[in-house]
Amino acid sequence: MFLGEFEQLVLLACVHLGEQAYGVSIVDEIERRTGRQPAHAAVYVTLRRLEQKGCLVSWKGQPTAERGGKARRHVKLTKAGTSALRESRQAFEQMWRGLDASARRLR
Repeated sequence: MFLGEFEQLVLLACVHLGEQAYGVSIVDEIERRTGRQPAHAAVYVTLRRLEQKGCLVSWKGQPTAERGGKARRHVKLTKAGTSALRESRQAFEQMWRGLDASARRLR
């Protein structure tokens, strides 16, 4: 399964966050680790797409007073999501292989 760059960032944020992965925490994690400020809407659309692809499952947590009684939608990687993320990493590693010696071309 092919994953785009942003899909990979969202999945990796989910891995780092574990059980605390939900929309806002994912936005914050991506920003903290990459310096990029993803739009909340982009993350939510990507989460929906990844769930449709079978890479994630989601569930609603308990309603909280700080959210006006609304529940957060938490997400977790599936086995398919973990496999897709590994395949994407391997593809990039294969593309980078051999370029370290000639990195001056990338400067």
